[in-house]
Amino acid sequence: MTQDLLYEVRGPLAIITINRPESRNAINLAVRVGLREAFERFDDDPALRVAILTGAGDKAFCSGMDLKEAVDGGALAKPQLPNLGDNMKLSKPVIAAVNGYAFAGGWLLAQMCDLCVAADTAKFAITEGKVGRGMWFAAPLVAMLGSRVAMELLLTGKTIDARRAYEIGFVNRVVPQADLMREAEALAQEIIECAPLSVAGARELVMHATNMGASAATEVAKQIFKPVYASEDAKEGPRAFREKRKPRWTGR
Repeated sequence: MTQDLLYEVRGPLAIITINRPESRNAINLAVRVGLREAFERFDDDPALRVAILTGAGDKAFCSGMDLKEAVDGGALAKPQLPNLGDNMKLSKPVIAAVNGYAFAGGWLLAQMCDLCVAADTAKFAITEGKVGRGMWFAAPLVAMLGSRVAMELLLTGKTIDARRAYEIGFVNRVVPQADLMREAEALAQEIIECAPLSVAGARELVMHATNMGASAATEVAKQIFKPVYASEDAKEGPRAFREKRKPRWTGR
């Protein structure tokens, strides 16, 4: 990791923090490199179950591309910003903990995560139209939010608050700023308590269902969950229920 991107492990949880509060956590080359390394490290570690992505400070989650670097051509340097589900695939869930402004590339970072918890002070916007840039990454929003909501956000570049983001289904939970990380970690713990194979299968199911018709996605889901039903964890779950104890998941 670099000083611009922090990586912390707390038991089965990884905390990934964009650490440029003086620049509203704008995305520079170091952040792009650090995010890719952090996500690879998280996905490769079998002891880790969930990651939380957040920003340092209480002003910004991420304000998008570092426009000062972009003027100097740094935005064209490799690697590109990792976009989960597009140019980078993970096998485990990531939660966005949005602590402030999530504009442009910051919106993308929140969008690409599996779940999103926002502080009640958070603000969201796809501002590319205001600076003459494109917003190709917003294509999934039509399925996520509906065409009319997506159209308004993209055509106007308007800023919405956390409550509106919750109302349109972009955010899962809105909490006071002081409770943000506590709530994100509590959500992560809810996932951690579930069987790893079931969680992985559920993520895959939702991704396929988003990109397919219902009938095709159902057939794919049957294949996804065949090995889950035959796993040791599938036996451990009912056994733990019968014995009135917490399951001891092995991911096998």
